Amino acid sequence: MKTEMYTPAISFRGVHAKRLLALVICGIVLIWIVGRSRNASEVEKYSQANLLANREDKYVFNMDSNQRGLTDGTSVSFRKGHFVLGGKTLKILSGAMHYFRVVPDYWRDRMLKMKSCGLNTLETYVPWNLHEPTPGLFDFEGILDVRKYIQLAHEVGLHVIFRPGPFICSEWDFGGLPSWLLADPNMRVRSNYPPYQKASERFFSKLLPLVTDLQYSQGGPIIAVQVENEFGSYSDEVQHLDFLRALLIKNGITELLVTSDNLSGMRRAPFHKHALPTANFQDYEKSSKEFNAIRELNPDFPLMVMEYWSGWFDHWGSPHSTFPLEAFAKSLSGILHNDSSVNFYMFHGGTNFGFMAGANYFDDYKPDVTSYDYDAPLDEAGNITPKYEKAREIIMEYVLKKQGITSLPEPPPNSAKADYGHLAIDSYLPWHTMMSLMESSLEVKRPDHMESIKLISGVGQSYGYIVYRKTLHQPGTLLKLPGHVTDRAQILLNSKETAILDWHTKDPEVHLEDVKADTVLDVVVENLGRVNYILAGSEILNSQRKGLSGDVYLDEKKLEDWKIFPLDFDKSYVNRLSRTSEWKPFEVQVNTPCMYRTELKIAEEPRDTYLLVKGWKKGVVFINGFNLGRYWNIGPQKTLYVPAPILKTGTNEVLIFELHKPAPEITFQSSPDLG
Repeated sequence: MKTEMYTPAISFRGVHAKRLLALVICGIVLIWIVGRSRNASEVEKYSQANLLANREDKYVFNMDSNQRGLTDGTSVSFRKGHFVLGGKTLKILSGAMHYFRVVPDYWRDRMLKMKSCGLNTLETYVPWNLHEPTPGLFDFEGILDVRKYIQLAHEVGLHVIFRPGPFICSEWDFGGLPSWLLADPNMRVRSNYPPYQKASERFFSKLLPLVTDLQYSQGGPIIAVQVENEFGSYSDEVQHLDFLRALLIKNGITELLVTSDNLSGMRRAPFHKHALPTANFQDYEKSSKEFNAIRELNPDFPLMVMEYWSGWFDHWGSPHSTFPLEAFAKSLSGILHNDSSVNFYMFHGGTNFGFMAGANYFDDYKPDVTSYDYDAPLDEAGNITPKYEKAREIIMEYVLKKQGITSLPEPPPNSAKADYGHLAIDSYLPWHTMMSLMESSLEVKRPDHMESIKLISGVGQSYGYIVYRKTLHQPGTLLKLPGHVTDRAQILLNSKETAILDWHTKDPEVHLEDVKADTVLDVVVENLGRVNYILAGSEILNSQRKGLSGDVYLDEKKLEDWKIFPLDFDKSYVNRLSRTSEWKPFEVQVNTPCMYRTELKIAEEPRDTYLLVKGWKKGVVFINGFNLGRYWNIGPQKTLYVPAPILKTGTNEVLIFELHKPAPEITFQSSPDLG
């Protein structure tokens, strides 16, 4: 038997150094193994990895059968580059319309117009942030009744493509993600970060059971469900797609799974063995290579443009975007000529009501406007446009005639529009009165972001404005703020504007005048919208916290003991503003935030109209308590769409929160001005 020679080593308190080193290494290895197993168990807990690892996974594409697709439960399959439904070839002609951007009274009208254009399918996203505004508390009522929306599509005779996210992009605040996720300083959205997985699982476990019986296989209209959204454009963590796919399956989704992305996204996060890849583009000639990439993955894959961008969206301070009719027609003809299915994104854009518009960040932060007209075939008010007529003509020529269809039903008429004329402002509420009506506030040592504070609900603030108030006990001339203001700040001294700051300046400084003891300093910060789209490699989504965070100085002296007011204009607060007896007869108030009021009296049945706030600078409008959204004189948008269902016969209260300087009147007119 071979024996090992033992060589003495330098010892320390009777323990040999080699032996000590071996013990340390073993300890480190043991800790690593335990930590890895714990992490693996967490991932398995939330990703249902057993479904994905099973070699008999029945939800993997079956590429050996004559009719290829998902082998169990799926209604839509594909064969030789075509969709198949019920044994017949299906050309998907779809239009995007989001229930949360259109008042429910108008859902049917828009769907009927889709049918009359030759479409057979409706596509919608799902906004997690509206459905779960507070962790564990859900809202599926009114404009958020997604089940009713899908049922209505079925009644009208449309299939449905369901895109539940949880991330949706869509020029929507934070891409549909709830801002309370950011209360976790280590949050990593759109990843297998366990707290994000846990929150996603809770949302899907509430959402999906509402619609599983509306799948085609169970007699409903849903024929396809999307896994995340343009994920490869953001990340290569394919394991996150595995996790989401497993959640969909666990919660009863059996229909065709799809992904949508551009060419680089398809390559960065390939998922075509578990979901059908589809393309996103506008210019067919430039982007047809995406079709080639899909066919290279598998020649049996049917082609589909999940997002054929029929127009584009607008940013505040930028020119109004359009997509010319001729270019629109040329790309659509190319798509259909290539035997592809298509989803018009958007077919009807609607409106980013309230504070829900998102933002982009490439070279700079660019917040989106209130209107989501998108230059789509149906405009913001649901009116038929020349694009609608051209799309109808092209669909008939390239698709329907080949199916033996030679005519389409006439679309419903456009809704009547009203010119209610000029209305004088009759009263106003001063800033100090508005603040006195706030019921929720928080005392803190120093300012913090709205997502990071804890209000009575146990979570932070999501939208609107956040006010940081400090009573100054000594004079001063130089105010220093920390980091970047996110996104726009108005500095007030005793309710009067001293400076305006925005996201561009780091560690901004403000020179103050006439600051005396007991001066009230208010820093009013507006959240202009969280970024909803960013390219791969960026961490911007994980840092979309709004407001101020850090120490504030006055003449090098740290200002402590602040009071924070969450000015998010929730329904109860707007109601208190409306009912207070503190309203004063109208006078133009310069350089101070105020609430202004007037009344629109309607004798007949209300009609759609557009609110022009000419001469006003920046703020938000409420009609009968409904938040129409932001206006801003930098444009391009100049009017706010007012759908008739939020109006009533009789007296309608109009409240306008203006940050800087009002005009003596507003105008309701019969046509929009989007720039």
